[in-house]
Formats: sequence, C-alpha cells, structure tokens
Amino acid sequence: MARENTNNRKAIMVTPEACIGCRACQVACKSWNQLSGMKTKNNGTYQNPPDLASSAFNLIHFREVPSQENPVRWLFVSRRCMHCDDAGCMKICPSGALFKTNDGAVAYDRNKCIGCKLCVNACPFDVPRYDADNKITKCHQCSDRTNAGMQPACVKTCPTGALKFGDRAELIDDAKKDGFKTIYGEKNLDGLGSVYAFKDEPKLYGMKENPAIPRSLVFWHNYLKPLSVIGLGGVVAAAAFHYLAIGPHKEKDEEV
Repeated sequence: MARENTNNRKAIMVTPEACIGCRACQVACKSWNQLSGMKTKNNGTYQNPPDLASSAFNLIHFREVPSQENPVRWLFVSRRCMHCDDAGCMKICPSGALFKTNDGAVAYDRNKCIGCKLCVNACPFDVPRYDADNKITKCHQCSDRTNAGMQPACVKTCPTGALKFGDRAELIDDAKKDGFKTIYGEKNLDGLGSVYAFKDEPKLYGMKENPAIPRSLVFWHNYLKPLSVIGLGGVVAAAAFHYLAIGPHKEKDEEV
C-alpha cells in the first residue's frame, strides 16, 4: 500500500562495531526472498559477493582500516537499500513501480517495472539492480514480513544485535544515548530508513559524507518533467479540438 508520509516511520539501525561478519543476514535474506545462489570468485577479500546484485539484496562490506591499537581494524558494514524519505528512484520512476510502504520503506511492484533503469541513475547509493527479466530488484525491508508484525529476516537472524528494527525515532535516541559520534541517515535525504550508528566519520565506513540526488534528476523532476506533461496534454487537447471542430481526418479520393 502506497503512502505519502508517515510520522511513525520504522527503520533498521546498523551498528558496524557490533557486527562479527558472520553474514547470517545475507543467508536469511536469500532464504526469505527465495533468491538464487551466485557464482563468485576470490578477489582477495573475505567479502562475498563483491557487490549488491539481483539475487543479493544485502551484503556485509568488509573493510580494513588503520588502527593504533592493533595491526588492522576490521569493520563489517551492512549494505542495503537506504529507504530514503526523499527517494530519487521514486521521483524519476515513470511507471509507479516504486512506492512507499506504511512504515516508510521504499518497496516496488515488479509487474509495473518497465525496465527503463532510470532509478539506477537516480540513486545516490548505487542500490537498484535488474534481474534476467529486466525487472528491478532490491531490499524492500521485508515489507511482506513487517506488514504482518514480524521483523525483517536479516534483523531476525542477527546474533549480536548489529541490526535492530523498530520505531525510527526511538532507535536514533538510543544510539545517541549509547554515545555514538555519528548517526548516519538521521537527516540525509529527509531521513533514511536504514540508519547507521558510527563511532567515527562516515568515510571510514565507506559511506558518502553528504549523499544527494543527482542534479540531472532534480532538473528533470522540476523542469523537464512538467514541460513534457504540458506538451503531451497540449497534443491531446489539439487533437480533440481538431476532431470536434473539423471532424475525423479523411484521405481525398484519388483522382482518375
């Protein structure tokens, strides 16, 4: 069910320092959404698969960063759709395939997707993927589970509490009380539905400092799209006026 806005948004709070890299969340996501396996190869990292894919809605991003206490510091960062409140993918989707759920997640109707891939260019987080049928696939925050009062599959299976699901405002308040330096996604793009509790700056975790919808999309949405609608309406109106005033167009009889 689509919605315009809600004051009771739900969210997933991601805490990388609490993640042990077990990837149970990846397995649970595949199992619940019946996603097929992927053939991958070793790229010199424990991270697998290497990136999001049509059959990988979420993944644990393995990062090695400098540390003063140990030779290396491991960070395990859960990557998925960010469920932006100001969602560029929704703004540019011409078919209405992308919509908001009652909890504020960005879900999709596969049957409405026309395979234009405009959402790929509009997403500042490089999330949407397309399957073999040229249909959009991505994390939908397990809207089929949450609508029934259950937790998302990834959150349900997380053994350490690195993933938590609940009232967005409460999750953010709890993270601030726990002393986290940065609540990534608190205000970005009018607030994200995947929020991160960071001890350090976002770039250390591989996240953009100031994510923004591409300017080309803003230009399209604010200027070109209204003009195209007006232009289309003008063509339809002119055709209707011609039909009423002059009648249907008829070919002249061929002269003998």
